Amino acid sequence: MFISLNDDQVEMVTVFFEDRELSVRKGLPIAAALLEAGVAHFRNAPVTGAARAPFCMMGICFDCVLIIDGMPNQQSCMVEVRDGMRLARQSGLADVMSGSDKEQLSI
Repeated sequence: MFISLNDDQVEMVTVFFEDRELSVRKGLPIAAALLEAGVAHFRNAPVTGAARAPFCMMGICFDCVLIIDGMPNQQSCMVEVRDGMRLARQSGLADVMSGSDKEQLSI
């Protein structure tokens, strides 16, 4: 899949993906770090349930959406990896609480 072209003296951080501990390179976007760690299934499509993975890596396609530290609908290609992050797959659409109102977001 993805491999690092330069492994010399790289600082690593620990993240938890689906409660699995992963050691990833510090400074990468989450999507790139997970792809490099061998994660190929990031979320499920809302209509078909098909497994999805990052496509554009620049914040346009929303195929890299994860639950990041408990927050759904986060584009993992746009967020830098930090030590101790908790990451989880997202199945379909996520509800977002906005005050006392609940609204459905489409992705």
